[in-house]
Amino acid sequence: CFRVDSSRWIGTGHVMRCLVLAEQLQLNGAEVTFVCRRLPGDLTGFIENRGYGLRTLPSLQSTDQKHYFQWFRANWKLDAMQTINFIRKKQIDWLVTDHYAIDEKWEQFTKPYANQIMVIDDLADRPHNCKILLDQNFYPNSQKRYEHLVGPQTIMLLGPKYFLLREEFKFVRQRERDGSVTRILISFGGSDPTKETLKALKAVQCLNNTKCIIDVVIGKSNLDYVSIKSICADNPNFRLHYQIDYIAELMAKADLSIGAGGSTTWERCYLSLPAITIETAENQSEILYSLSKLGAVYHLGTSEAVDEKDIARAVKKLMENPCVLQKMIKSSKEI
Repeated sequence: CFRVDSSRWIGTGHVMRCLVLAEQLQLNGAEVTFVCRRLPGDLTGFIENRGYGLRTLPSLQSTDQKHYFQWFRANWKLDAMQTINFIRKKQIDWLVTDHYAIDEKWEQFTKPYANQIMVIDDLADRPHNCKILLDQNFYPNSQKRYEHLVGPQTIMLLGPKYFLLREEFKFVRQRERDGSVTRILISFGGSDPTKETLKALKAVQCLNNTKCIIDVVIGKSNLDYVSIKSICADNPNFRLHYQIDYIAELMAKADLSIGAGGSTTWERCYLSLPAITIETAENQSEILYSLSKLGAVYHLGTSEAVDEKDIARAVKKLMENPCVLQKMIKSSKEI
């Protein structure tokens, strides 16, 4: 059983990485159920369409991430009891949580109703009571981040070697890049609440490079769909991809990408795809700056500090310096 949420503000990454694990468990004979709260722009329909069991918790009036997490932390016991109402009806071998508001209090409360608990996290900002903790991200001090947050019996799976890689990436044909740029991928996840896609689109429009193909990926939670579709329609070399399941294919074809942090960072590294990055959430900061120091990404800073001119300058600079892109390709491959 997976306890995970998604929305326009939370994003879709938590659910997507849980689905990777769910798929492998199901292939090995496990029965998988998701427990999710109804929220605006959630992926509950997507989960059901993938053939998994789904139990939904009541929606809330508060819709943005900040207020939802505040509500959750104040009402963690209610959420735990609502989850228990579902899982107590079955013999749960593993209860998997991927949720920034869940900590050891919630886990301890639900523990009697599951044989084991697994936590997927990347913040390392709260204690956990679990058998397995997975943090698939790259940090210079990864071994010490959870030192005082889990018990001595917890199995810790830390770093990109444990990355939950979607099946489509395992079979995509990788290619050697030479540092030239003829195709750019713009992808800021399913919801993109900070409107980075629009910024990036306007930035590449300024370059007036009609030879370069621009692939633009957005999900159904993106509120700027109409504007993005209009811009793409006005530019013959812009191609809009809406709520797709072939992002690996587009990454493999691209010479350069523009995107955020999160799980997609490791997908890009897996395919050695150079990236211009913008931090769209606080938890991306340490990862993106660490990768920037290694030369694996060209990091511009936070969404508040970056405008379309900054993006345009970065794209122009990299397109004019293939040797820089070659170094980024090499660093990504090593990670």
